[in-house]
Amino acid sequence: MKHSWLALSFIIYHLSFSPAGAQTLLSLDSCRAMALRNNKQLGVAALKQEVAHNLKRAARTKYLPHVSAIGTYQWTSEELSLLNDHQKTSLSNIGTTMAGGMQGMASGLQTQLGQLGQMLGQLGLPMEAFQQMAGQMQQQMGQTLTNTAGLLNTEGQKIVDAFRTDTRNIFAGSVVVTQPLFLGGSLLALNKLADINEDMMENSADLRRQAVIYATDQAFWQVVSLEHKQRLAESYLDVVKKLDSDVQKMIVEGVATRSEGLSVSVKVNEAEMTLQKVNDGIVLAKMLLCKEIGLPINTEIEVAGVSEGLSVESEAAGLPLNVSQTLRPELRMLQNTVDMSRQATNILKAGNLPQVALMGGYAVSNPNVLNGFEKKFGGFWNVGLLVRVPIWNWGDVAYKVRASKSATAIASLELEEARDLIELQVNQSSFKVDEAQKRLAMAQKNIEKAEENLRVANLGFQEGVITPTTVMEAQTAWLQAQSQLIDAKIEVRLSHVDMQKALGTLQ
Repeated sequence: MKHSWLALSFIIYHLSFSPAGAQTLLSLDSCRAMALRNNKQLGVAALKQEVAHNLKRAARTKYLPHVSAIGTYQWTSEELSLLNDHQKTSLSNIGTTMAGGMQGMASGLQTQLGQLGQMLGQLGLPMEAFQQMAGQMQQQMGQTLTNTAGLLNTEGQKIVDAFRTDTRNIFAGSVVVTQPLFLGGSLLALNKLADINEDMMENSADLRRQAVIYATDQAFWQVVSLEHKQRLAESYLDVVKKLDSDVQKMIVEGVATRSEGLSVSVKVNEAEMTLQKVNDGIVLAKMLLCKEIGLPINTEIEVAGVSEGLSVESEAAGLPLNVSQTLRPELRMLQNTVDMSRQATNILKAGNLPQVALMGGYAVSNPNVLNGFEKKFGGFWNVGLLVRVPIWNWGDVAYKVRASKSATAIASLELEEARDLIELQVNQSSFKVDEAQKRLAMAQKNIEKAEENLRVANLGFQEGVITPTTVMEAQTAWLQAQSQLIDAKIEVRLSHVDMQKALGTLQ
């Protein structure tokens, strides 16, 4: 009992141990990197960013000319006819009609020739030769009329056939180029909307990234805290066991009572139970950390830096407390919502403005009318200007614009409310940092007092002037002071993390 209990307890508490070969040694930075790499929601956020980027590129194409090809086929039960039935009949029988008219003329000519023959007979001229000539002439005229009627009928039928459209089977196609010139500002608003949406997805990914880092830090420092408390519990158990051994020897020598021995034994059992709880807590905390960083929950891990003890730096020093200087992704997303609502209003306003587009292309059809009605494909180039001017829509666009402006006002109010809440959160986090620093200073002072109290109790116990109960009380006070110091250091660390999260600087 000539050794110092205080020296023994601190030697045991600060002993370092080597991790098992099968364990994975993890630092805070490596845990963060693994969590960011393996988190599925971050993968979803990355895909959403890719979607937003592609939508932005799609919006850019609206400025460029678009080319489309159109092909159609149509069958109709009746064909279009430019001639009515009477006209078709007249044209088909035009020779017969004309021959009928000329037949009357031939009859009159025959009568006149007969009269002429009689006059020649009265004058004593030979009538046979004249009558023979008249008969031949009449025969040739009849043949000529018959041939002419057939020829005219044929040509009339050709005209009827030429006017036939044959539109029961119509083939048509075209290639159209459309270049928007002015659409009331909707194209510009649409592209700005796509830009804002891409920025919003980036802010959403940043929000998720900070949440992953925050959860990882919480789990990491929970493991660190429990492992330090495990060392403390093991140190306390060794000290209590040593005290129990000394008291048992003193009972044998008759300088201590059995009641004091039982009290010390109870403390040993309590220390063992405390150590068991800490060990179970470490297992659960490591499972949570494995889950956060994407490892199987039963993976054997060891956090780095435990053996070196807890160091506390002023990580939050110099950070701005003005909410206008914060980088919170929530504020940026709400601002994106306001901007998107404004661009949506501009798109709606374009519904009351003229729209101008340049159009051109090449069109083909079968049958075509480029050279009469032809049963083959024929085409032509075309170019034109399309102008659409809205005249009256019963206030539909105006009502939609008013509704969109109201939505923008709502988003602006929500943004202002979020600024107020974040300002409150920033100030609360700053207060927690100050409180954690004060608790750390108080815990360090309590450590000094508890160590001095334990040293005095150990010396008194060695001299036989202090009972084991007093020593156990001093050991319990030292255990509580050490536990409070660990909690205070972890609280300082976590308060700094809270402060960074509140300011949006957690990276």
